[in-house]
Amino acid sequence: MVQVRVQGLAVVAQESAPVVLLREESGSRRWLAITIGAPEAQELAAAQEHVVSARPGTVELIIEVLAALGQSVERVEITQLLDSIFHADLVLSGGARVSARPSDAIAIGLRTHAPLEVAEAVLDEAAVDVTVAAGDETALDAAADLEEPAEATEDEIRRFRDLLDDVSPEDFRDPDA
Repeated sequence: MVQVRVQGLAVVAQESAPVVLLREESGSRRWLAITIGAPEAQELAAAQEHVVSARPGTVELIIEVLAALGQSVERVEITQLLDSIFHADLVLSGGARVSARPSDAIAIGLRTHAPLEVAEAVLDEAAVDVTVAAGDETALDAAADLEEPAEATEDEIRRFRDLLDDVSPEDFRDPDA
């Protein structure tokens, strides 16, 4: 398993579908884009920003139920890619694994500060080296070097969004597949 972090959320212009962008922690330039639904993107954004609702949503409810049962989330794993669908597991403190949609698992992981890992086979199949996928290395270097989204300048954000306008889902697929 390879540790990754949530780099952000984006909308791929051609598809108008939100994607969560994961970036390998080891300094590699491999990124993984997972298409998610609009409600899931809103939940991920709220989790990433640590927004607390007046009433608990589904993600918060799951975390509370786990705590009431004496469990916590040790880590989140993106385990496989089958028929173009990503699969994930929540790995609990007692060793149990719970299958989940990646968007839900990532939101729970963000809320619980659990590490996020992706199977090497999934990265091999679906990750993209951002310098290969697009021609604007200047924008890619600026985006790849961001440690936290809050540190981005407006110009870097604009260049990265411009880059995303030129990216299609096919850029994230294995060309030999």
